[in-house]
Amino acid sequence: MTVHAPTPPRVRPSRSTRSQGQWAVDGPEALNDNERFKAQDNGLNVRERIETVYARDGFDSIPTDDLHGRFRWWGLYTQRRPGIDGGRTAQLEPHELEDRYFMLRVRTDGALLGPRELRVLGDISTDLARGTADISDRQNIQYHWVRIEDVPEIWRRLEAVGLQTTEACGDTPRGFLGSPVAGVAADEIIDPTPVIEEITRRFVGDPELANLPRKFKSAITGHPSLDVVHEINDVSLVGVVHPELGPGFDLWVGGALSTAPRLAERLGAFVPPEQAAEVWHGVIQVFRDYGFRRLRNKARLKFLLAEWGAERFREVLETEYLGYRLPDGPAPAVPTTSGDHVGVHAQKDGRFYVGAAPTVGRVGGSTLRGLADLVERVGADGVRLTAFQKLVVLGVPAERVEELLAGLAPLGLTARPSLFRRSTMACTGIEFCKLAIVETKETAARAIATLEDRLAEVEPLLDGPISLHVNGCPNSCARIQTADIGLKGQIVTVDGEQVPGFQVHLGGGLASADRDEEAGLGRTVRGLKVTAEDLPDYVERVVRSYAAQRLPGEAFATWAHRADEEDLT
Repeated sequence: MTVHAPTPPRVRPSRSTRSQGQWAVDGPEALNDNERFKAQDNGLNVRERIETVYARDGFDSIPTDDLHGRFRWWGLYTQRRPGIDGGRTAQLEPHELEDRYFMLRVRTDGALLGPRELRVLGDISTDLARGTADISDRQNIQYHWVRIEDVPEIWRRLEAVGLQTTEACGDTPRGFLGSPVAGVAADEIIDPTPVIEEITRRFVGDPELANLPRKFKSAITGHPSLDVVHEINDVSLVGVVHPELGPGFDLWVGGALSTAPRLAERLGAFVPPEQAAEVWHGVIQVFRDYGFRRLRNKARLKFLLAEWGAERFREVLETEYLGYRLPDGPAPAVPTTSGDHVGVHAQKDGRFYVGAAPTVGRVGGSTLRGLADLVERVGADGVRLTAFQKLVVLGVPAERVEELLAGLAPLGLTARPSLFRRSTMACTGIEFCKLAIVETKETAARAIATLEDRLAEVEPLLDGPISLHVNGCPNSCARIQTADIGLKGQIVTVDGEQVPGFQVHLGGGLASADRDEEAGLGRTVRGLKVTAEDLPDYVERVVRSYAAQRLPGEAFATWAHRADEEDLT
């Protein structure tokens, strides 16, 4: 299906002399290959071909516009062929980098995963994905080694328990980040679950929203810990209490990282819960109609917001898409508790939720099945995933908490992790990703083990975790610019030899209880790079410098921005 450009708007921003590919200004002409294949056939339509042709005839039957384009609309990317080093990533074409297997992304949209759902996820991993499964920082489950022949069976199993891969990737409304403790936290402002459910039911898979300029990321929370990293999403609804209208949401727009990071801006608008789905729909339509499509590296919503500003964006949203003005509203308060929810916490119903950490998001089929058995055995409600590659077990009876904690350990999970295991994230890396330059998951896991040993005596002196985010390329899937220590994968030269390494970002962070300043992006020190092999040594060195020099109560990010460069190297 071809999605046509909208009727010319009532309020038209001034257009530049050169077309930016904005449908509402320039018309629907396809200005590049990505826009061309999307205009020719809606990405959602490829599912039928996967089920009836490609799964039957195999990998070689798939044409390139589907393989490298429309497959993303159903959560599928070809994975990296083993044995290609990171120095060749930018030199080879996609077909030279790719294997005949797929990464498949399953969206959870903040939903509760009960024992039945966990077993299905675990069985898919074991039966059809060589035991792989990762929790992403978008609350997705990602599989690898998936064959095209098995995709229809995976969909059948997922959809039997209410899960889906629809628009998990592509130029679409991707998976929603939702508060992992929605509906149960004693200090919750508002439960966002009904809003997320309404939006996903009405708009995920809607052909009219399936051709966006680029990806569109959403986050909705009603918890005061601000647990959905709202500052780096295209649109976020954050729970607040209006002094006259009661609980609702504060609206944020235009955040994203990658190679041109930009934090979202408040529009100053209060969104009543009954209007939240409509407001979300308005924001995504603004992006669809006005987003820049000519250059793909300028096609995120953040670039439109940078040109328009928050005031103009709100005017267009209200005037052209909502037809009414939203009331002004308050900003969310600075959080006083951690948004990762690790540990044991009382619910409002007398039961408990327990946040647990795997190692950099790795779970796997046996872990998921074991978790399903454990949840069932202790009588808990289920599990939600977090935006920090963690998971939270909800509805644990008070008398079964210790049994749950003991049962997590054999599964490779812990609710009482070290500071470094708790706060380290890593993207997929060169093991499977075609964009990656260096290995990440194992590198991060080795660093955690080393730092736990070397810094055991320092950890009690710190007030909280120091976030370590390891990314395999410049695209920041692991949010390197908003970490205390963010590592961007690249090839570095040591004594004339090229080896895997990282550029270092220091002192970034989002609004959290662990910071004593507002959200901000990390600083870089000119020439500061570290090899993958030396990573634990570097982190140990900089953490010891922080521990020795910090002022009472001073967060790592604050110290990193004031420290001398020699203390950061």
